[in-house]
Amino acid sequence: MSDPGVPLLRVRDLRVEFAGQTAVRDVSFDLHRGETLGLVGESGSGKSTLARTILRLLQPTRGNVEFMGVDLGARAAVLRAQRRNLQIVFQDPLASLDPRMRIGDAIAEPLRVFEPGLSAAGRRERVAAMLERVGLSSGLAPRYPHEFSGGQCQRIAIARAMVLNPRLLICDEAVSSLDVSIQGQIVNLLLDLQQEFAMAMLFISHNLAVVRHLSHRVMVMYLGRLVEVSSGDALFAAPLHPYTRALLAAVPRLPAVIADEMGAAPAELAETAAASGCVFRNRCPFALPLCVSTDPPLAEVAGGRLAACHRSHEMLNPLS
Repeated sequence: MSDPGVPLLRVRDLRVEFAGQTAVRDVSFDLHRGETLGLVGESGSGKSTLARTILRLLQPTRGNVEFMGVDLGARAAVLRAQRRNLQIVFQDPLASLDPRMRIGDAIAEPLRVFEPGLSAAGRRERVAAMLERVGLSSGLAPRYPHEFSGGQCQRIAIARAMVLNPRLLICDEAVSSLDVSIQGQIVNLLLDLQQEFAMAMLFISHNLAVVRHLSHRVMVMYLGRLVEVSSGDALFAAPLHPYTRALLAAVPRLPAVIADEMGAAPAELAETAAASGCVFRNRCPFALPLCVSTDPPLAEVAGGRLAACHRSHEMLNPLS
């Protein structure tokens, strides 16, 4: 039995590099049982790369990931044993479902892999129950993905992820491709499932309103680095990093507008990200000469809130 005092997920100094470019830079955080941890940032900030590296779909350059106190990179057998407890829901549900496979078979596939002793009748029963649980009729099991809407396909993808009762569900932009009305339904479904199955969630999104509704804590990522970590309420009331402030000030406008207001798109800054000093300094209205020479660490500012900014103490006052 795992120690209840140990975080469900512990990420330490995780770095991912591709062809000499750093996509994730020395990220560390804990995720606790039953907690929803939001992860926000512009496109290209490294959110999805971080998620895939946690699941070992990508290999880190350095650093380690512990799940229930066990290092997932220690041995292949350890990772295989924990796969059932680590599930992910992707942005595009149609792309994540095999178009040639009936949805009942797609949901049953994890059961075949991880519960080989379960009978065919037992699998059908579990699939039917999970379809009903996500708001779809069990009678739809013989149909194919193309026969469903985008929202229904995402419910199917969630059913496939949840059929094994995982301890951690990673949602990688799981609602961003859906209509706004459908987004709310899927978010409420995820909240209900989290409470029912007592699972933790890492919820990745650029939609700050959805993240605020779902998350206990929020991490803000910029050019592969965490620049702020805070409780959801505190972050939205008084963000401690200039980048977080810029993101909130731009809501509900499009991400492209955020980039325009802060001076340059993330891709244009990729070459300067590895230089000395703060990675955000070229876009920051609060930058000091110190920001050019010294990279601020992600450090506690107040009440367990973390920020990587030399002037974070000046930003403790709530936004007007």
